[in-house]
Amino acid sequence: MTGTAQIPEYRTAADARWALPDLAARALGGAVLAANDESFAEKEHLIRPYPVVHAARTFGAKGQVYDGWETRRRRADGHDWAIVRLGVPGVISGVAVDTAYFTGNYPPRISVDACRADGHPALADLADWHPVVPVSDAKGDSRNEYEVHDPARYTHVRLNLHPDGGVARLRVHGTPVPDPAGFADLPLDLAALANGAAVTGASNAFYSNPVGAIMPGLPASQADGWETARRRTPGHEWLDVRLAGRGTVRVAELDTTHLKHNAPGWASIDGFDGADVFPLLERTALQPDTPHRFVLAGDRPATAVRLNIFPDGGMARLRLYGRLTPEALLDLETRFRA
Repeated sequence: MTGTAQIPEYRTAADARWALPDLAARALGGAVLAANDESFAEKEHLIRPYPVVHAARTFGAKGQVYDGWETRRRRADGHDWAIVRLGVPGVISGVAVDTAYFTGNYPPRISVDACRADGHPALADLADWHPVVPVSDAKGDSRNEYEVHDPARYTHVRLNLHPDGGVARLRVHGTPVPDPAGFADLPLDLAALANGAAVTGASNAFYSNPVGAIMPGLPASQADGWETARRRTPGHEWLDVRLAGRGTVRVAELDTTHLKHNAPGWASIDGFDGADVFPLLERTALQPDTPHRFVLAGDRPATAVRLNIFPDGGMARLRLYGRLTPEALLDLETRFRA
């Protein structure tokens, strides 16, 4: 079919920046590389994917046990810091510094710097830091959100505590901009967030953030993916994904792993190329708790897709393997060098 359907922008928050993926997520390959001090609680807690947990009056050899990063009380000038490698490089739109359960020991002010160091740099190679969040006030036991207005692409961030204290979680929300040198002329998952794809729309996101459907790795549980509420009206649910670039999709993987009683009964995929809309996968029956692989017959390039599920349910992962067009690869390489 051909038409002029427009893919809507997906939002899960009043300000769309907080709906963008966390570039520092451990699931994307993020890591806390170093901290000048972690006397009370380890730096690695900063990027844990789980909600912060706390049990009062639980003491270990270092004092009260905290699910976060905590430094000692500073007795000299200066400030404390931790360096995080982003799992996927990108343009940062917002930074969230969560001080959950830190009440008398949180930093009164924070700042965030960022740098770009492509490849696999050693810690000593990180330089040319740019402030993306200036020294700003922070509250205890709160999610402190800071907008970032910087179009540059970054690979690492440095969280600074002024002067010291504890932070439970760090989230770096932004748009992935991977290095296209790794794409070469190879087949790749055009729907992967790590390759620059993005969820741009969803008809329903009741149980989970649809971004989970394009995250790397195998789904860990029923909550790891996209799942809708039960549909009580005619119609069906859908998920829109902007591909990493214009390309031809040859294989589609629709994974319903862990969705045993809430998988869709059927699914189809539409491709978008400008104003043109065409079928990539006709309506096809799905099985619960099953990775499905479909070889696609068409050779029309697409810039975006819509996954339709009938009538509702969940999709743990969506994979769309294919090749970028030569023009799309050149465009990515040109933008990357800018």
